[in-house]
Amino acid sequence: MIRFRSTTIVRLAMLALAFGLLMPLAATAQDASPEASPVGIGHEIHSPTREEFKAQLKAAFANDEPPGNTEGTYVVGALGDLQSINPLLVNSAPSINVVQLIYEGLFGGDPRTGEPAPSALSDSWDVAADGLTYTFHLNKTAKWQDGVDFTAADVDFSLQALADPATTSTYTGAFNDGVASWKVIDDDTIQIVAKEVRFSFLYDLQGVYILPKHIWENVPHDQWAVDPGSTGQDASRVVGTGPFKLDSWIQGQEVRLTRNDDYYDDKPNLKDYIFRIFSDSDAQFNAFLNGEIDSVGLEPQQVDTVKGTSGLQWADYPDRSFNYYEFNLNPETTTLFQDREVRQALMYALDRDSIVQDIFSGFAEVAQGTQPQISYAYAPEEVTTKYAYDPDKAKQLLAQAGWTDTNGNGTVDKNGQELSFELLYGAGSPTLDSLVAYMQDAWKAIGVDMKPNALEMGALNQATTVNPTFQMALYSFFWDATFIQDVLFGCAQYQVGFNDMKYCNPQLDQINQEAKREFDKDKRRALLIQASNIVNDDEPIGLIAFSKGIDAWNEHVHNYHPGAWRNQYYAGLWVDS
Repeated sequence: MIRFRSTTIVRLAMLALAFGLLMPLAATAQDASPEASPVGIGHEIHSPTREEFKAQLKAAFANDEPPGNTEGTYVVGALGDLQSINPLLVNSAPSINVVQLIYEGLFGGDPRTGEPAPSALSDSWDVAADGLTYTFHLNKTAKWQDGVDFTAADVDFSLQALADPATTSTYTGAFNDGVASWKVIDDDTIQIVAKEVRFSFLYDLQGVYILPKHIWENVPHDQWAVDPGSTGQDASRVVGTGPFKLDSWIQGQEVRLTRNDDYYDDKPNLKDYIFRIFSDSDAQFNAFLNGEIDSVGLEPQQVDTVKGTSGLQWADYPDRSFNYYEFNLNPETTTLFQDREVRQALMYALDRDSIVQDIFSGFAEVAQGTQPQISYAYAPEEVTTKYAYDPDKAKQLLAQAGWTDTNGNGTVDKNGQELSFELLYGAGSPTLDSLVAYMQDAWKAIGVDMKPNALEMGALNQATTVNPTFQMALYSFFWDATFIQDVLFGCAQYQVGFNDMKYCNPQLDQINQEAKREFDKDKRRALLIQASNIVNDDEPIGLIAFSKGIDAWNEHVHNYHPGAWRNQYYAGLWVDS
């Protein structure tokens, strides 16, 4: 369920897994097609244990062992400040990259496939013969960073918070859609019951970060966002079970973490983990070149510099992220985009082949439909509407919808209203600046007046999610390993998920629900292709391109393993002293 948005074109260094949950080992491996363990009605299913899973990863991947010194400091960049340091309240890359080191989820994910895996706070789980009842066996040695025992009561407490819309978590909608009930069995066991038998149920729990009941129980859910434990004003209230503890958060400058020496699982090979906050990609890249930070996510135009600089390494890889602009389809906010012809016209007006080659420097793929290349539902040959560059068709579609230039000023209008709007996007990325400038020119050529407005990530989220007063916004987004896309397009996901558009198509909802119930991969794939075509035809978002991840790191960093399902946090990572 955890997907998060970035305002940058490329994947940021240290980017979290789709789960946003800790994994015990990161490594390079051939990505496999995701397929969760099947649930069989009439017989129980048991996950591997934590130790079995760790043994699988150790056998599959190899890491260099540090030469005895594990006191190093690892420094990375963050484009923009944190939204919060409360894990239930964040959905941006910088925020999740920090909180996932402090807090842990109910379970983790497999870095090879993105599937759920027994790690983080669960040693294993069982699925009952009814296919509905999931029993999680919690780690008995886990403690909160203030020394208090972690128990199932903390999980129960966190589930209550996540289920309550007053908490304002963007993961509430998907959680409530899948979960019927839960109960504490004992201190080390919690049982969660699904509303129906679903292939996707464990993914519906991926937003379940666990917070300490003894810290948060007296704070009303509607006050969590402003509590000093969320804003970082009181570091003593930032208490997780994870491998790192918060030392300090100087807003706009840096977040400093230090190793949790009492961590119950594999301890980091790093003493300190620092996030330096930058307002733009160029400043971050220069800091990397100057040796001030150890790794970075690259803008496409920065690759050649890295190639020509000794002591630096880099890699690109097919990713599950994409770049898109979203329409506000709420007629109470704007009526500009109610006609599908208008939305389609804007896409036909963009030369996306040129965007990929000239702006993304080839580190992307023109999106045909909504499923990326690494998805098992990737099927560009089955896409029913392909938006080839065709400005004449774009003009025809606008005219069809009643938008013509009656004023003779170059901007089409309808019923006295010009097709003129503001596009919000994230500040600090030269690639985004170039993309938006191109979009402005391309749309001007068909009579559409777009006014760009670059915002810091927090302000962008405020305008699109918390108080959706925007007209159009530009984002990047990540799918999880189910590749079921209802969290972005589902009718019920408005303001409790990522459906900022207020888009609703009941037929699409029905297909996505069927996909969630379908354990046969081929049948589920067919459903996802059908769903993708509906979204692609309706065009509630303009999906421009699927990105490639591009990471770079200094050669003194060891065991840095980039990939679509892997995050670079502490596991196995070490630096030369």
